[in-house]
Amino acid sequence: MLTLIKNLRGDKAIWGIVALLALFSFLPVYSASTNLVYVKDTGTTISHLLKHGVLLFLGFMIIYAVHRIPAHYFKGLVLIGFPIVLPLLAYTLTVETQIGEVTANRWIRIPFIGVNFQTSTLASVVLMIWIARYLSKIRETTITFKESILPLWMPVALVVVLILPENFSTAAIIMVMAMMLCFLGGYPLKYLLAMTGVGLLAIAAFMTVLFVAPDKIPSQRALTWKTRIETFVHPESASADASRQVSYAKMAVAQGGLFGKGAGKSVMKNLLSQSTSDFIFAIIIEEYGLVGGLGLLFFYLLLLFRIVVVANSASTVFSKLLIIGVGLPIVFQAFINMAVVVELFPTTGQPLPLISMGGTSIWMTCLAIGIVLSASDKKQPEFEASNIDDTNPLDVLSGQI
Repeated sequence: MLTLIKNLRGDKAIWGIVALLALFSFLPVYSASTNLVYVKDTGTTISHLLKHGVLLFLGFMIIYAVHRIPAHYFKGLVLIGFPIVLPLLAYTLTVETQIGEVTANRWIRIPFIGVNFQTSTLASVVLMIWIARYLSKIRETTITFKESILPLWMPVALVVVLILPENFSTAAIIMVMAMMLCFLGGYPLKYLLAMTGVGLLAIAAFMTVLFVAPDKIPSQRALTWKTRIETFVHPESASADASRQVSYAKMAVAQGGLFGKGAGKSVMKNLLSQSTSDFIFAIIIEEYGLVGGLGLLFFYLLLLFRIVVVANSASTVFSKLLIIGVGLPIVFQAFINMAVVVELFPTTGQPLPLISMGGTSIWMTCLAIGIVLSASDKKQPEFEASNIDDTNPLDVLSGQI
């Protein structure tokens, strides 16, 4: 074990933050899993806790394996990963899977191990690497919008379009993160502003159709989106069914007070249908109070701070963009999850990274953290431009062009 710890690379503060978040997650998951046992009659609290532990253990194995890969290799690996991700997203739209009370075309079943895999989470990580690779290549050149359509915006559009019909919130987050990474990567601001304007017009048109004629939108989720937005904007006029979960979450927050009821003493966990995932932050506040909620927020802010620090100190443009591209969405997702619980944001179905129970979200978060740690490792050798052979397939695979 000591040898394993000594071989850890990358930013030690990020290692510590991730480990603390993972260890803390056992408490709320064990407490909230009583909902799965006594309300939904699935397994036992110990079995759910063991499952969560196994998923986290495998997640940390992913971190360890990925963080040993030299960062520039991801330039080449993404050329293999992106053509795989697109067919997976398309196939996912044809597969209807039920998880708990939710039935949607978001997951595919992994054979033999019986785990549901949400392909959009993998697509998000791969797309951010793709964008970082492109932006690092054009960093010292003047680029026009027309020249960037095929290598940059077409991949972004394909991923977003394939995710949007069944997962609006994830598609929106990916688009926002892509635009932010392009801004930080030095993509011409005038093009980004123009795209933002077009995007706002498209959103306005979409919302108009959604509320006037939702049946015209070719997605079974259209009515769900409409209900969630209406509940957020006009909670007083929303139906009891539509506002029930948000109301329970707010009641949990209100009952938590300053110091909470204590570990395992939540009452609302038996009423919140997604108490182990989407609304686990409400259970944390109910049991640990405002102090516990702010403490958890502090660790996510600390993670954000370390991501910015290691990105700033990275030795190459690609490493800087890679750290921001895959690291920032982790914290952004955490903020959205917390905002939903306190009704600052419509219900989205985004889990709390490293805390919520689930397989795909944990593994893909760990994949992103492993990439951040790899890019933050200053001991890894950087290739020299003079050593690049653009006719050598090995140089292409290793990301040296």
